[in-house]
Parts: sequence; structure tokens; C-alpha cells
Amino acid sequence: MSLPCPPAGAVAVVFVSQRTHDDAAGYNAAADDMERLAALQPGYMGFVAARGSNGVGIAVSYWQDDAAARAWRDQPDHARIREFGRARWYDAYALSVSTVERSYDWRRDTGA
Repeated sequence: MSLPCPPAGAVAVVFVSQRTHDDAAGYNAAADDMERLAALQPGYMGFVAARGSNGVGIAVSYWQDDAAARAWRDQPDHARIREFGRARWYDAYALSVSTVERSYDWRRDTGA
């Protein structure tokens, strides 16, 4: 698995959500579609997500700049799925947009 490590100045969009118990298969399919679509957008730099058994999840997408992040927010298919999610898949969510000040990564040496 490749973890994103964006450079200073990149934009991180942090989405924290509480899922409903409705339509897990539909949600998973839409999430996969949105991840594929985001990767096609100009300025996309990566994505990582996790969800706990209690339904709380966090997803972070990274963008070259704020204009790219806003363009993703306004992308018509993304906007349509977001509205559907509000109606069916989420009890609540919070979104934060931040600028990366610094980042670094580490990997275990597997000796291979």
C-alpha cells in the first residue's frame, strides 16, 4: 500500500463521518467510484481512508492547491453523490481543509 506524503503547500481535505447502517453495498460502490473519479481530477495528489466498526470514518484527500480541492468539491458527479450521502449514508460529518506545513514518511526495511 502506498501512503500519500504530500509536499509542503499541498491542501489536505479531512472528512470525518458517522455512517448510517443503510445500504453498505451502495455506499462502498459509490466510495470506490468517487476515489477513481478524484484520481482523474487535475491537482489530485492522493487519498487515504479508514472506518471503525462503530461507523466512524476518516478520509483525507490531498490536492496540489486550494483551487484543485474546490474544483473537486464542485465536480458534478461528486456533488450528486454528496447529496445522496446526506440523504442516506451519513448521520453526520465534519470537513476540514488545511495546508500541509511539512510531511515525511517512513517505511520498514524488509531486506528485499
